[in-house]
Amino acid sequence: MNNIPLTRGFIYLIMGILFTYLAILSVDTTVWTLPTILFALVAAFDFRFAIRTFSLHRKIKKLQEQYKKSNSNDSQK
Repeated sequence: MNNIPLTRGFIYLIMGILFTYLAILSVDTTVWTLPTILFALVAAFDFRFAIRTFSLHRKIKKLQEQYKKSNSNDSQK
């Protein structure tokens, strides 16, 4: 479970794709129906959370690399 943000990001991405697909399927004659709007809103939130968790994963990786570099420099002195 080392890559929890990365796993969550993929789960949110898959859920966003699923809710987008459901929103497309729920369109009958017009887009402005309650189920279509709700599916689209949930998909938008899922995509937003996916992007945020991917960026969090990237920040964690950068911090880990900086920590490793600083520890290797300290041990060489």
